[in-house]
Amino acid sequence: MSAAAAVTPLRGPQGEPVYELSRVGKTYARGHVTALEDVSLTLRKGGFYAVIGSSGCGKSTLLKIMAGLTPPSKGRVTLQGRPVLGPRRDIGMMFQQATLFPWRTTIQNVLLPIEIRDGPAAARKAEPRARELLETVGLKGFESVYPGQLSGGMAQRASICRMLITEPAVLLLDEPFSALDELARDFMNMELQRICMAREATAFLVTHSIAEAVILSDMVLVMKPRPGRVAELVPIDLPRPRTLDMVTTPQFGALVERIRGRLDKEAFL
Repeated sequence: MSAAAAVTPLRGPQGEPVYELSRVGKTYARGHVTALEDVSLTLRKGGFYAVIGSSGCGKSTLLKIMAGLTPPSKGRVTLQGRPVLGPRRDIGMMFQQATLFPWRTTIQNVLLPIEIRDGPAAARKAEPRARELLETVGLKGFESVYPGQLSGGMAQRASICRMLITEPAVLLLDEPFSALDELARDFMNMELQRICMAREATAFLVTHSIAEAVILSDMVLVMKPRPGRVAELVPIDLPRPRTLDMVTTPQFGALVERIRGRLDKEAFL
């Protein structure tokens, strides 16, 4: 039995399975370096998941496999019942930096995935939806503004819209707000929660912040050091919508300490 299966809790997201990983492993250097080993996980519709662990534990490798950017060496990865063999329209990805093209306006950047995959005519047809998304994240009136005129938080909000424009089944988030200051990061985390709840989005977040993982997630995956494996799945039984005031509550503090304690334990095993 895999480590993930051995500790699967009875609580957590209850929607239908959307994304499934079965005994996934990844090796490099012709099999001499093992980055991931025996990772099994099921993401359910509408659930928010976070993965946390020490540097080098395979978090980014796991995200790349889930995004279809690199194949697993072992195991099976499926999204909505179909194997993930490469990048797909129903996988949304958001990186640490906004990566907006400076010569394109905000709305042109949002529509870029549609334009690349389906052509300019399809992008024009999707423009009303792009405007709706920009209004949802508070960027109404900035459609014709270039990235150099946006703040860091505004640029990341535009990146959220670009991720959502193809209506993906799962959102993969690689520390999307780590470059922002603390106040902006808190605001964007609450915005991300609001958007995910409104759209019943299934999200998977890579983070180095225990507090961020707890405030956003329904389930936190604590990873062992390399080779990366799931040490524990921690259900986060805090009511939604979450608020920043929750970080001062005993329940929040206990969850943070549980995760920190597990990370410390794994570091010295």
